[in-house]
Amino acid sequence: MMLIDSHAHMISRTTDDYEAMAAAGVVAVIEPAFWIGQPRTQVGTYIDYLSAIVGFERFRAGQFGIRHYCTIGLNSKEANNEELAEGVMEILPRFALKEGVVAIGEIGYDDQTELEDKYFRLQIELAKELELPVMIHTPHRDKKRGTTRSMDVCEEHGIDPSMVIVDHNNEETVQEVLDRGYWAAFSIYPSTKMGSARMVELLKTYGPERIIVDSACDWGISEPLGVAKTALLAAQEGIDKEAIRLICYQNALDAYGQSGQMKEEDWLNPDPIDQRTVYEGNSILRGQREPVVEDPKDKKNLSNLIIE
Repeated sequence: MMLIDSHAHMISRTTDDYEAMAAAGVVAVIEPAFWIGQPRTQVGTYIDYLSAIVGFERFRAGQFGIRHYCTIGLNSKEANNEELAEGVMEILPRFALKEGVVAIGEIGYDDQTELEDKYFRLQIELAKELELPVMIHTPHRDKKRGTTRSMDVCEEHGIDPSMVIVDHNNEETVQEVLDRGYWAAFSIYPSTKMGSARMVELLKTYGPERIIVDSACDWGISEPLGVAKTALLAAQEGIDKEAIRLICYQNALDAYGQSGQMKEEDWLNPDPIDQRTVYEGNSILRGQREPVVEDPKDKKNLSNLIIE
């Protein structure tokens, strides 16, 4: 089946990862704006970063037949640098209107400070103004309280829960997120947050409605095939194929498709791959590597795509 990885920091990954994801059935990825591992010191570095995920990264994914989308936002960790945060808030609207931007995110709480709360609320209002979904980053520490607080704030601002994807859930948070009508996303990590086996058990308990599986692969130890491996394990555990399709594909499309920027036709009728093309004079090819060039007359049949 076709897969969507709705939380993948591909700017941190290699071309090998794109090739492996495409081979496993991933047809689309969503790249959330996020913390890069060290503090950004000025708003100009944010501008360059956001430009990369709406520009070159979109091109790079396409060179492997994967459709790339992104979310735009000030992450909760850097919201604590007030000078930087104010500058980022000024430039966010112009990036949020770019082609392929499907949500404001990932936003929310890290240490649950006053500044994090301030900029979380401002970005919810921006999402409402632009009629975009919101991707929430739930905190790594004190997760249950932070998740509840995130939803409370959304409700204070009057945003429909169906427009909010609460990510990085675990066994402690999922019940409340679903009960309150939000999308519940789970990041499949090798050893933390949520693993494939735990995810399958949750699926057996809660079913597939409003549940989304993603990898959140980034610059750390993470798994770009997290969605594919979870889908495979779920099938081996006897989970219904339709349930797997929902959590690994359709629910992400339904949630982020509310932006108007993400449509199934984008990958069902793609432009043929031509790795001879360049972006700002730059190619993905190195050395004497032969480019992949698809014949436009050869139509891809993605409807029968399966994981083996």
